[in-house]
Amino acid sequence: MAALSPGSAVPRPVAIVGPTATGKSELALQLAEELGGEVVNADALQLYRGMDIGTAKTPPEQRRGIVHHQLDVLEVTETASVAHYQRTARADVEAIQGRGAVPVIVGGSGLYVQALLDELTFPATDPAVRARWEAELAVSGPLELHQELARVDAEAARKLLPSDGRRIVRALEVVELTGQPFSASRPEVGTPRWNTVLIGLDRDTAELDARIEARTATMFTQGLVAEVHQLLEHGLREGVTARRALGYSQVLAALDGEHDLAEAQRATAAGTRRFVRRQRSWFRRDQRVHWLDAADPALPELALQLLRPERLHP
Repeated sequence: MAALSPGSAVPRPVAIVGPTATGKSELALQLAEELGGEVVNADALQLYRGMDIGTAKTPPEQRRGIVHHQLDVLEVTETASVAHYQRTARADVEAIQGRGAVPVIVGGSGLYVQALLDELTFPATDPAVRARWEAELAVSGPLELHQELARVDAEAARKLLPSDGRRIVRALEVVELTGQPFSASRPEVGTPRWNTVLIGLDRDTAELDARIEARTATMFTQGLVAEVHQLLEHGLREGVTARRALGYSQVLAALDGEHDLAEAQRATAAGTRRFVRRQRSWFRRDQRVHWLDAADPALPELALQLLRPERLHP
């Protein structure tokens, strides 16, 4: 089953999405092996070079010889850009198809997946306007800015948490620059680009919580603190995105004396559980996703069944 598009020379991509710690990377490797594919990362933090342990990045020696794209393409001092990812990841997918291989997209960063597969446009940004709103955020806090957003764009305010200062700032910036609601830049969900098949993985909440606890503990015992020390030498503190990542921000706080490493580990696991809830909320809204139980022993075969044309086009 080297191609997913019947009667076509262009292989049909598959995207494996869902909450963190469900087993997406392993399934991606299994499908890439079975289909003759290459993996395209859709995890925003795995874009960063050197952020390996804390992002659960599959080590090169465990990639089974399968080519991976969109890994280790940013320095920790750089700010991840969804627009840049959209351009480069789309080019990767189409180059993979051009080689007759199947693109296997995998990751839990919902906006990145959507940017790749949907017609998501990115309004212009202005550093001066952004800086002014960020300064206002620092002085007044997210709640007050959320109230301002409700005044100028009620729909956007309803969709953004009052605590989500970063996205509130972006929404206010877009409204000021374009004169249009922030939601005007959101895509209409239709057929995904390249007619990609979306497979979602999830697990029982108690089971997933236990996996998160175990994975977090492993990260700390296998060198997350040493990884942070190494990244500090490469400018981690100067990075806007990287230094705020789960695990890394908690270790930085411990190194700064705000708490000890035991608390850093606890806070990382708790933060990851909260992140899982947001991921579920994001992906469960997408009716195109075919959901599978990641704990099912027959998972690879069930995923392959979903890719068969007769299942997708009854």
